[in-house]
Amino acid sequence: MTERLRPPLQRTAHPQEPGEDDLEKLKKWQEARLERKLRGEYESAVFRLAELVNQNRETPLTVASVRVDGATNTRKSFLGWLIQPWLARHTDDRANKSNDLQGAMYTARGISHILQETDLFHSVQTEIQRSRDHLANDGDVDIVINTREKGRFYLKSATEFGNNEGSVSFTGRVRNIFGGAELLEGHYAAGTKTRRSFHGLLSLPLSPSLRTTGQLSLFSLERDLSSFASCSEISHGLKVAINSNWGAQGVHEVAYQAVLRHVNNLAPSASISIREHAGQSIKSSISHSWTKDTRDDKLAASRGYYGKLFQELAGLSGDVSFYKAEIESQISRRLLPGMSLSLAARSGFLKAFSNHSHFADRFQLGGPLSLRSFKANGMGPRDGVDSLGGDIYWSTGVSLVSDIPRKAHWPIKSHIFLNAGRLDEMDRTKGLGENIIGCLKRPAISAGVGLIYRFDPVRVEVNFGVPLVASKSDGVRKGFQVGIGMEFL
Repeated sequence: MTERLRPPLQRTAHPQEPGEDDLEKLKKWQEARLERKLRGEYESAVFRLAELVNQNRETPLTVASVRVDGATNTRKSFLGWLIQPWLARHTDDRANKSNDLQGAMYTARGISHILQETDLFHSVQTEIQRSRDHLANDGDVDIVINTREKGRFYLKSATEFGNNEGSVSFTGRVRNIFGGAELLEGHYAAGTKTRRSFHGLLSLPLSPSLRTTGQLSLFSLERDLSSFASCSEISHGLKVAINSNWGAQGVHEVAYQAVLRHVNNLAPSASISIREHAGQSIKSSISHSWTKDTRDDKLAASRGYYGKLFQELAGLSGDVSFYKAEIESQISRRLLPGMSLSLAARSGFLKAFSNHSHFADRFQLGGPLSLRSFKANGMGPRDGVDSLGGDIYWSTGVSLVSDIPRKAHWPIKSHIFLNAGRLDEMDRTKGLGENIIGCLKRPAISAGVGLIYRFDPVRVEVNFGVPLVASKSDGVRKGFQVGIGMEFL
């Protein structure tokens, strides 16, 4: 009779191998071993592929054609418009006798990247295959791109908080409506301060690099201004804009805008100054803006800087004529692990070519988003209970932001802030330099402490501050103040 097999007197298994009696540990060990094996095989395959490519990257190859599969809703003419610059570049390389595997791979990678930039596809997979053309020469290849398109229709309803107000919104979007990466979007919202708003947008690419886009938008909004002025404002407008992304040099926008404004719904206590601006006015203007943003976080940056310059010239037609300029900047630096310093500054200037600037065009200052420990839009010239806004302003702030001790992973930060600024009306009896100096000499100053909560896509601040220096016309806010928005001083 055959003797039964028995385990050896001494274990020969690997010291880290679990015992046979522990099935769960044995299962995990086997899975870990299989994962290590597969990872090793994958890394070896990648290494062998990279070695093969490097050895043959100077092999003569010519791109004969490009095929895009799966783009059923996208026009072939639009795809050719995107792809042609890369093929032209490859043709130039061939004329310079530098067409090889490396050049074909570079062309394939560039075409794949530009298709992904259109935001039309869930996936883009690229292959280099032998040319299917019967008349193809040796070394002719085809670039085959397999794509899977995203859905064309999008609907969303949301409750939003920002710029110290809440709203309920509905958004509808149609992607690739004409087959050329166009986007048609409609947005409707009803809120506490902006009672009703509608914004319709049609955008489309204007260059094969997708860095330049054109936009046509229609908008309408009704705002309740009773928190700082005894009126409401209704605006209906049209905007045509061209946006150009210059990479490291920032983003430029040139736009034309025509807006019908109506200051209405005056309260019985409305001042004479507000009543003078009641009724309809038409603004027709051209504008230019430049923006550059290198911050690591737009809501609570710890490094990088942000800059924006906006200029507007009105008076092509309509009831108002002016020149308006505004500049914003912010820089953040990490001082210690978990602690950063933020410096921010804003300034604006409005020069009316008529006797006085219109209430709807003036700057407003004050509140948790612009100058903490002051009432929202409550600074500058006043007439009774109404804040009239101003023609020239500046504001600056410094904040020391730090993690909560032993809770660095929390989305809550603490900060200490010091803000200063002023809003004035232009004195026409003085020059621009004198007005600027006079505005700088009499700052309003506030200081305090608070908590910052990151609640994507907005930032929430709960601050306790006091105004240290204020003018008689400035509306102050001592004690606690809550701010909700995306852009803080």
